[in-house]
Amino acid sequence: MVVVIHLDVVLARRKMRSKELAEAIGITEQNLSILKTGKAKAIRMSTLEAICRVLECQPGDILEYTHQKG
Repeated sequence: MVVVIHLDVVLARRKMRSKELAEAIGITEQNLSILKTGKAKAIRMSTLEAICRVLECQPGDILEYTHQKG
């Protein structure tokens, strides 16, 4: 299972910087960077809800499940 994070794409479409989003949702830029690069092991529902609220998007706009080819 691979979950791909498309947060950079949504940020670019909204013409918003990571720093602005981090401030708006109340997390550090470093933690947002970990999420954007796909290195996060988990995401809190409250964080996902805040991201979707600020970016006016759905979870499916930033998260994509793909099958890992082996």
